[in-house]
Amino acid sequence: MAKNLKLKAARAATDMTQKDLADAVGAVRQTINAIELGEYNPSIRLCIAICKVLGKTLNDIFWEEDEK
Repeated sequence: MAKNLKLKAARAATDMTQKDLADAVGAVRQTINAIELGEYNPSIRLCIAICKVLGKTLNDIFWEEDEK
């Protein structure tokens, strides 16, 4: 899995730390860190919760672009 730079950018744009986002979605900071590093594939429920908190769509944050 690739790093999720879109998640990191969206989180930074809302001035949230990984812990802030984790608290808002009922996760731990390490989970948010692992998602951003591409080391953890979150459940759809967690993806939706993250998007709601950040005001983004699933496509905005979790859609992987085809690299050609």
